[in-house]
Amino acid sequence: MAEIWEVLTTVLVGFLILDFLKLLWSSRDYPPGPLPLPLIGGLWFIGTKLSKDSFTKLSKQYGDICTVWVWHQPVVVISGFHAIKESLSNHSQDFANRPISSFLLKVGKGKGVAFANGPAWKEQRTFTINALRQLGLGKKDMESKLQEVAHQLVETFARTKGQPMDPLPFINASVCNMICVLNFGYRFSPEDTKFQMILEYISNYTKFGGSAFLLLYELFPWLVKHIPGPHQKIEASIQTGKSIIKEEAEKHSQDLALRQPKDFLDLYLLQIGKKQSEPNSTFDSENMAHCIMELFVAGTETTGCFLKWALLLMAMYPDIQDKVYKEMETILGPSGSICYEDRWKLPYTQAVLHEIMRSKYFMLFGFPRETVKNVNVCGVSIPKGTFILANFRSVLHDPKQWENPKEFNPNNFLDKEGNFTKKVEFLPFGTGARICLGEHLARHESFLLFTNLLRSFKLQLPEGVKELNQEPLIGITLHPQPFKICAIPHCRSSLNR
Repeated sequence: MAEIWEVLTTVLVGFLILDFLKLLWSSRDYPPGPLPLPLIGGLWFIGTKLSKDSFTKLSKQYGDICTVWVWHQPVVVISGFHAIKESLSNHSQDFANRPISSFLLKVGKGKGVAFANGPAWKEQRTFTINALRQLGLGKKDMESKLQEVAHQLVETFARTKGQPMDPLPFINASVCNMICVLNFGYRFSPEDTKFQMILEYISNYTKFGGSAFLLLYELFPWLVKHIPGPHQKIEASIQTGKSIIKEEAEKHSQDLALRQPKDFLDLYLLQIGKKQSEPNSTFDSENMAHCIMELFVAGTETTGCFLKWALLLMAMYPDIQDKVYKEMETILGPSGSICYEDRWKLPYTQAVLHEIMRSKYFMLFGFPRETVKNVNVCGVSIPKGTFILANFRSVLHDPKQWENPKEFNPNNFLDKEGNFTKKVEFLPFGTGARICLGEHLARHESFLLFTNLLRSFKLQLPEGVKELNQEPLIGITLHPQPFKICAIPHCRSSLNR
């Protein structure tokens, strides 16, 4: 028996040595990074738990372009404004691909925009951008529908009567309803069964995206697909999402020929009809479903995360909150609806919104990319097909670009005269060929929801609470820890606009 264990031990040690030598040989072609060890690669440097500063720590040790190995998978992390601009902006097409993992290939099949590549991605992305522009965010019809959602959120807060409340479910419902207006042309009642199914789909998708089980699936897909787990729940949620979109598409199709298109679904259905005679067209019901589901997940998760941080910070910094309120009251007056164009009249409010996005950047890193070909940036060679992570947090929190970057300070976006000023280093939506196509939508949603709430309520900490935890929950996005606030009405008339 002892001899068998000796043989097995010898074989295992031999395997680990060979694996180590293979990793060392392969690492010659990639930027420097933590020594890759058998089985764990370079993850020993990051540790067992990711933090919001894990990749910044990596860049300080190994440079702005470095490699961390996840077993046999090299991941190149790009940090700092200069390196990110040089790679993702100046060489944008060389970094335009999206790595398609085992799980994404199974659930997405290369459809939609976010996780598609090549001509299909370009065609779907171009259409989506044009469709969003055609729907006219900021124009009267769409603006009024989005304002209705914002007013609904104000009414929901008003029903709490100033008592401590968890704003999370109210925020998620309102942001999701704005995406419903964009996709389907109308908003749902918060109690609607279909609406609850959409919210559940988004929740399941984002929870799985930030879970350790996803990494397990990617490393051992041949094993995980045969065992029960959360991957089955997300697969079922995706099918539910598709069925909801199919049902909506059937309703939209009934009278589409008799009216003007009013939402994204209408425009996509028209595009399918327009392209149906083209044999290589990518416009079909599958791509339509995935594009719409991406708008739901990305639009709800990012804007919802931003607004949670916004409410937390306003309750923590009442002096800044008061300045925002007074600016709106002074410039816009006590009555009338707020529209997106009003942002140009509100420099301090604009600065606060941007500082929330900067100081509480809601992601660990940008969505992964992949090099289309061998590329040399900043004197560093990166092979074709390399998995790329852009550390945008390093830019948004760079002490060379921002004064006291870890502090919440709206003056980062104001000049000496108090005018709002743009910063080229402000990159929460990414940059280059894969820059977030929903940036304008996210800004629109954030502005309307934030200003309507602060115009109607004074946000306060509950009695006895001196501060709120500002350490984020680590996941696919960085949400604040659960918290409660009190929404005290400014005046009765503000709630009846």
